[in-house]
Amino acid sequence: MDARTSRTSVTTAALLGAAALLLPGCAAAASTPRAGAGAATTPFAGVREGGSTDPRNGASTDAPPDAPPDVPLVIAHRGASARAPENTLAAVDAAGDLGIDWVENDVQRTRDGELVVVHDTTLSRTTDVERVFPGRSPWQVRDFTAAEIARLDAGSWFGARWEGVRVPTLREYLNAVEKNRQNLLLEIKGPELYPGIEADILRVLRQEGWLDGAHLADRLVVQSFGAASLRAVREQRADVTTGFLGTPAVADLPAYAAFADQINPEYATLTGDYVAAVHRLKGPHGKPLRVSTWTVDEAADAVRVAVLGVDGIITNRPDVVRDAVEGRDTERTRSRLRSTG
Repeated sequence: MDARTSRTSVTTAALLGAAALLLPGCAAAASTPRAGAGAATTPFAGVREGGSTDPRNGASTDAPPDAPPDVPLVIAHRGASARAPENTLAAVDAAGDLGIDWVENDVQRTRDGELVVVHDTTLSRTTDVERVFPGRSPWQVRDFTAAEIARLDAGSWFGARWEGVRVPTLREYLNAVEKNRQNLLLEIKGPELYPGIEADILRVLRQEGWLDGAHLADRLVVQSFGAASLRAVREQRADVTTGFLGTPAVADLPAYAAFADQINPEYATLTGDYVAAVHRLKGPHGKPLRVSTWTVDEAADAVRVAVLGVDGIITNRPDVVRDAVEGRDTERTRSRLRSTG
């Protein structure tokens, strides 16, 4: 991890101080001592290598564990998508301007085999495809060539200043992330629509230098809602870190640990018990499973999941979440509480 990681890491005292202000019932937790608290130096901070000796294993559903977690990593969802059009190079740069080291994106495949970065399986919501190609309903990504998609305006829907922003190819996106010295949480979107897309993605990652030792060590995670897709990634490149999107039942977690290094659930589904159950298991690389939760945009929600022990928080508002988990908004929160009596 490059030096900017230090900007997303603070003491546990700051985190729990924010929790005491933002969350009911957290004041007692804020005074809990923790040995060895300090800056996180690896991605998905908070992971402990001790497996069953992890002090968070006994976490209750409603209360923070006895040993508070490290500050979680902040991951910009589709780039800093509250500040710039999602999944565009502008959103990557916006995250970089905020000092955010990790960005998330979505990858799909065009009719002629190009990999492009776009979330929806149709182009209607975030481009002017209906105007440019009025007779091509339902405007699915897979029905258009890369050249056709390159003609689309993917920024005006977000604001006039973004007019002319384009849908990037995966290669362009990787180059932007690399230029900013950022790291990537890459989602394979709708893999059932694109048979063999895993091989295509791995080929581009390799060609662009993202499958070397440095990137594989701590700069790249491939995730998907599709278990079969993640298995395909592991079969082809067992050294790639993978994450399953969803909240499998606790009883099913060992099966997921066979092919996923992370379990990445929606934040509303999380409890301390669930996070602890995930952390107790080791993934295919022999390390404890990690948890990155999505999509957290409010300060109070960020503090809540941080106290539960998650390793990463995926957010459209990375500056808001970072300030919350680092305790930077403590004074603002205190003032707000005073004003409301």
